[in-house]
Amino acid sequence: MPRPGPTVLFDLDGTLTDSRAGITACIRHALVTLGRACPDDDALATYIGPPLRGTLSTLLDTENPALIETALAHYRARYDEVGLFENRVYDGVPEMLAATARLGCAMFVATAKLQHAAVRIVGHFDLARHFAGVYGAEPGGRFDAKIDLVAHLIESGVIRADTAVMVGDRASDILAAKIHRIRSIGAAWGYGDPGELAGAGADILCENPHALAACLADGRG
Repeated sequence: MPRPGPTVLFDLDGTLTDSRAGITACIRHALVTLGRACPDDDALATYIGPPLRGTLSTLLDTENPALIETALAHYRARYDEVGLFENRVYDGVPEMLAATARLGCAMFVATAKLQHAAVRIVGHFDLARHFAGVYGAEPGGRFDAKIDLVAHLIESGVIRADTAVMVGDRASDILAAKIHRIRSIGAAWGYGDPGELAGAGADILCENPHALAACLADGRG
């Protein structure tokens, strides 16, 4: 009988979906509403992935919690209404998830995005059937950091570090895996470039969604 596959944690933005249009528009909305200057969309896209509070702090050049939370409220008002659907599933992702399932893998979404938004997106794009669970941040900031979210999944028994694999496109995904001794695969089709992923310590770089099943199989020994 074939061995069951690993438990695979998939990041969402930049790994399953290309959410650039919605996220950049919502960041722009927050900054403009506050009367602040805003970088162009290419510059804003470099902030996709890491926790949003940190991004807004950087763009506003402030550590003021009240101002950051006000900007976050403006962002989420637009995002929850239209921004989360200004989004598309990357070509090859449905086939990637089906192939991963055929390896006997249990699959979860683990994202720095708010959990309720992640659940809506995964359902909207008909991806929910592939996942045993969708995990993300809480409104007050708990699990904003991917490291904290992965720790929670381990401590609550959702995953085991020794049988898990993280698939993500940013250094924060890879570092979260590394600190918890989880194998990691860098999604080179996303927002982080290969140098960022390799520098963070990704065990494997995967060029496109169609190649992921082979990357997972290669790591099983």
